[in-house]
Amino acid sequence: MSQAFAVEAIDAGRRLFGGPHSFRLGVAKLDQLPPVKGVEIAFAGRSNVGKSSLINALTGVNGLARASNTPGRTRELNFFDIGQRLTLIDMPGYGYAKAAKKDVKQWQSMLRGYLRGRPGLTRAFVLIDARHGVLAADEEMFDLLDECAVAFQLVLTKIDKLKPGEVETVRAATEAVARKRPAAFPLIHATSSENGAGLPELRAEIAGLL
Repeated sequence: MSQAFAVEAIDAGRRLFGGPHSFRLGVAKLDQLPPVKGVEIAFAGRSNVGKSSLINALTGVNGLARASNTPGRTRELNFFDIGQRLTLIDMPGYGYAKAAKKDVKQWQSMLRGYLRGRPGLTRAFVLIDARHGVLAADEEMFDLLDECAVAFQLVLTKIDKLKPGEVETVRAATEAVARKRPAAFPLIHATSSENGAGLPELRAEIAGLL
């Protein structure tokens, strides 16, 4: 079952993500970070977890976030203006082995600097493929978020690929992981970019951060 949200919260989420939305810029180095503009949230997740698809589904804008043809290739923080009231940061997919160690080290250093020193960053949403659950690469991201004292929340993706009973099993297992993490919210959102499941509740959650 989806988490129950008040009608007012669902409506606030719908209005926030009703537009307009635009890509602002991509950042590869800390000195390229733009000034903080209101509340920022970040989306993180393994390569191929469905981050771009979820951002496009939330906003209703196909192609707003573009997935790289080569998993793990993108090494930028991509900034999006959401409804002129929120900044969404799409973080590169992690856990892909083909990136050069030198590049990975440089990216991790930049990411740590962003997470530690960004005053507007209110919450990170870490996407988990419901078919696989939490993997070692996800735990490494949780470690980094805990270390940087960034509040985060887990979002299951691709639940349309599972049977209804399986979704609740994965949700319960993911909640158990989140409860062990100091910076994690225990509430898990289960979503599908294909059929829209869970998207009104996730929009409501994000709108509530404003």
